[in-house]
Amino acid sequence: QVLLVESGGGSVQAGGSLRLSCAAASRYTYSRYCMGWFRQAPGEEREGIATIDSDESTRYADPVKGRFTISKDNAKNILYLQMDSLKSEDTAMYYCAADLRGTCFGLSRHNFYYWGQGTQVIVSS
Repeated sequence: QVLLVESGGGSVQAGGSLRLSCAAASRYTYSRYCMGWFRQAPGEEREGIATIDSDESTRYADPVKGRFTISKDNAKNILYLQMDSLKSEDTAMYYCAADLRGTCFGLSRHNFYYWGQGTQVIVSS
C-alpha cells in the first residue's frame, strides 16, 4: 500500500501562485514510476493536468500548459506542482497519483493506481 499526502493548497487571488507537494509515506520510490497531478471541481469529472515519467518527461493538459510545472525531488521522494498565473477556473481539489509503471500513458485517471486525499485550491477573481 502506498500512502500519498498532498499539501500546499489554499486560497489565492487570480494571478497568484501556489506550490503543491505530494509526499509518499511508504517505500514507494518516485524515481521509478510515473506520477501525476489531477484536479476535480464540484460537479465535474476528475481531470488529469500533468504527468512526469521515471525519466522526467512531462506532459500537460492544455488548460494549464505554460502556467503549471510538475517536478519531483527523487532524493526526498516528493512530487511538486508549481502553479503560476492562477485563474478562478483553477479552483478545485487537487490530487496526486502514482502509477505502477515507469512510463506515463496519458492523463486519464484510469492509468493511475494510488491516490492521495487531495488538497483544496481556491482562486478568487
